[in-house]
Amino acid sequence: MPVVIGRAPTGPFRWDLVSPDQLGGLLDGVAEPDLWFLPDLVECAGRVLARSADGDLYFVGRSPDSIFDLLSGALSGTTWRDRCHRLPLSLWSDPDTLTPAQVAQFRTNLSQLGIDPHLLAHRRRPVTFIDLVHGGRTYANLFRLLRRWIAEENAPWAVVRTKLRFVGVTVRTKTSPNTWRWYQAAPWAAHLPRSALIGVSLHRWVWSYLGDQQTKTSRSFPLTRWLDQNANQPARDPKALAALAEAVAIVAYGRSAEGRAGLVAAITTEPTMREAWLRSLVTELRRLPATSGQRR
Repeated sequence: MPVVIGRAPTGPFRWDLVSPDQLGGLLDGVAEPDLWFLPDLVECAGRVLARSADGDLYFVGRSPDSIFDLLSGALSGTTWRDRCHRLPLSLWSDPDTLTPAQVAQFRTNLSQLGIDPHLLAHRRRPVTFIDLVHGGRTYANLFRLLRRWIAEENAPWAVVRTKLRFVGVTVRTKTSPNTWRWYQAAPWAAHLPRSALIGVSLHRWVWSYLGDQQTKTSRSFPLTRWLDQNANQPARDPKALAALAEAVAIVAYGRSAEGRAGLVAAITTEPTMREAWLRSLVTELRRLPATSGQRR
């Protein structure tokens, strides 16, 4: 079935929290958030960075928003300031059920973010996807859609497969030789190098909060909204504003000396610290001037 040409990119609205001046007095009167999960979030974010293979970071859906916010703040004063991107989609549906218009919109949205078959084949750095993973359905569907697109465009799969990384943030369990890895039961994972599949664990309570309980600053973007050109309206209800205040505070903490020090502490325990790109990034984080971790 032919795929129709996509329209303009679509997606839910989200504030630019690294340059929050646009918020004005929007958060006046909103209570300071309780960032009880910060230590675990910082450790997780540091490991995501260390295991990213020097890639451009694409945060899938809304579950990893807090990791995105923390890293966006921390990296804003470094050469990595343009490395963090959000890929706002919910991908639970079987790719075979998508209409040609939905497939075209998916491709339009990814192309806007610098992801298409031929760009993938010629890019210097890999594309590193990050998401909270339970069973891995989102990654399986994302891979199938990408693989089909690559085949239709006759892009060199042998090259493209080396430019993709999938980081799965999972619930922390006891480590043993028999510990289950999220990618072990994924047939699609066999099409990628083993190094392209990465796990980062997170405390169960924090994972559950980010993945199941946390109110997000942007609206969900399921398949049924992919074609909606009016999906980018900001939410301003009390819950959305409380979520916005939390996100702003996380970005601010990432920019603070304390937040960056926490990231560096997590990064430097990783085996990848022997790689020049990561040592260079750590040096940048350490040299940044001290800033306040307050949201306003």
